[in-house]
Amino acid sequence: QVQLVESGGGLVQAGGSLRLSCAASGSILSINDMGWYRQAPGKQRDLVAVISNGGSANYADSVKGRFTISRDNAKNTVYLQMNSLKPEDTAVYYCNAKLYGSGFIPKFYDVWGQGTQVTVSS
Repeated sequence: QVQLVESGGGLVQAGGSLRLSCAASGSILSINDMGWYRQAPGKQRDLVAVISNGGSANYADSVKGRFTISRDNAKNTVYLQMNSLKPEDTAVYYCNAKLYGSGFIPKFYDVWGQGTQVTVSS
């Protein structure tokens, strides 16, 4: 069984910063892309940023220049550093990983974390 555990959400004033972390655990053979998505009330879940196992990153236009995604492959962990936060960044942030579990025949997993609330006050 594989799971993702997120941490680091909270309440911050506009212009402030937060750092989210997401650790993958379980019988993991390898992790491909890891990413962060967010979902505001009444809206669909959207991609925020994604990073490959080689370190190539892509960002939503709305967060470019403010957010930075990174990962520590040795710890199976992905981070999202969020600076210059705006009220419109308020959402539940979800971690996602596409990975292979170990076993006689490696199994592909598309795993989601439980979500962490980020609230930015104006």
